[in-house]
Amino acid sequence: MVPMRYLEEMARGLDARAALREASRCLLCLDAPCSKGCPAGTDPGKFIRSLRFLNEEGAAYVIRINNALGALCARLCPTESLCQKGCLRAGLDKPVDIGGIQRYLTDLEAENGWEFLSPGEDTGKKVAIVGSGPAGLEAAAVLRSYGHGVVIYEKEEQAGGVLRYGIPAYRLPEEVLEREIKRILDLGVELRTKAEVGRDVDSDALKKEYDAVLYCIGYTKGKVVEPFKGKENVVSALDLLRKIKKDPASFKAPENVLIVGGGDVAMDVIGSLKRLGSRRLVCVAYEELGEFRASQKEFGDALKEADSIIAGYVPESYDGKETVFRHRFLESRLSIKADLTVLAVGQTYEAEGLPLVFEKGTVKGTFHTSGDPKVFFAGDIAPEKGKLVVHAVKSGKEAAMIIDRRIGGHKNGK
Repeated sequence: MVPMRYLEEMARGLDARAALREASRCLLCLDAPCSKGCPAGTDPGKFIRSLRFLNEEGAAYVIRINNALGALCARLCPTESLCQKGCLRAGLDKPVDIGGIQRYLTDLEAENGWEFLSPGEDTGKKVAIVGSGPAGLEAAAVLRSYGHGVVIYEKEEQAGGVLRYGIPAYRLPEEVLEREIKRILDLGVELRTKAEVGRDVDSDALKKEYDAVLYCIGYTKGKVVEPFKGKENVVSALDLLRKIKKDPASFKAPENVLIVGGGDVAMDVIGSLKRLGSRRLVCVAYEELGEFRASQKEFGDALKEADSIIAGYVPESYDGKETVFRHRFLESRLSIKADLTVLAVGQTYEAEGLPLVFEKGTVKGTFHTSGDPKVFFAGDIAPEKGKLVVHAVKSGKEAAMIIDRRIGGHKNGK
């Protein structure tokens, strides 16, 4: 049986009164710096203004037409470092809770059954999307709004990518994810699961069948660094989180766990294992506290769950279940023995059999376009800055617009 603490959403949303109160705190800035701070262009300034004047449906419309994954971003975005960072209200007291308002409105959208997305007039063009993570899903919604046919190829059993297999249930409830994916599929997007391009599906065949192929494969493989390569009782954080999400009921949490890393993925491991029954969780990171890559919110939540978070140490040796670390700057060593060691030290791609050329971890190309006129890319593998879900949404939107211009359609005068 899965502990309810793992399944229940950690943070409670705003009710109607609280959401309206937050909206009333908005200074209605003419240039809306909050909107400029949203990578996905969700336009907080506009939807907050609509809510403030009691137009809830109009506010939800603004979110959805700009971001097909608006309900997910409302829960997952580190708003303190994006839209809320530009909020001028912070000069008076504190920023407007933009993420809370967005969550309230998208939840209200679901409760009322509002549907704002619709497919465009059919263009006769077809696009294949490889990967159904946030970049692929957003691109599918945009391409359908232009009237292009879309088929998504997904190697896993279900759509969602990192949203499905990487983000813990207490941060992103299953029903919210299912609702967002269904909304996009209902636009007429075809989904083919258990179809890995490069192995089950030939990439050259896709180019012949479709007018364009968009690769959104994501960073799905966890990195393993020395001295842990080939060792027992060591697992990548991505593999662990995927195993938990696929079957949390049968997952047996180890008693004592060492987590190596200081980003959001490491924090997700801490929260997941604590909720599933691990007794002792120690996190050791290369970064010093001021350098941690985790968002403020995720780091704050992990501080409540972890038994120890130790900063500034580099793994030096590993033997059986014991890791020895040395400090980056001080003459200091640290030895920790644990039942399981989880590596959250970065991710990379798996692209065997794909027509992509990589350089320094991203695809070699210019703004989502490769050297092949039919091949495009978006998401983690794109060289543009940022690897958050909201950055993937931005990347998917951009790639879809470029593809539309390349293949033609009613948006281009037809």
